[in-house]
Amino acid sequence: MSTATFTVKGMTCGHCVSSVKEEVSEVAGVTSVEVDLASGLLTVGSEGPVDAASISTAVKEAGYELVPSS
Repeated sequence: MSTATFTVKGMTCGHCVSSVKEEVSEVAGVTSVEVDLASGLLTVGSEGPVDAASISTAVKEAGYELVPSS
């Protein structure tokens, strides 16, 4: 089991959180998704290392963007 954390920009409400959770939960290997609206943090639990590109694509499908890691 592994966990990865990302920052999502553009979320403003509970519906935003639901959209991101729904899309990211469909990524292969993802076992849990937690989203904190206040901080924009997206925490993804998975069976193995998660593909950041797949997570980014899922977040874009929901209508938002990941903040690039510095």
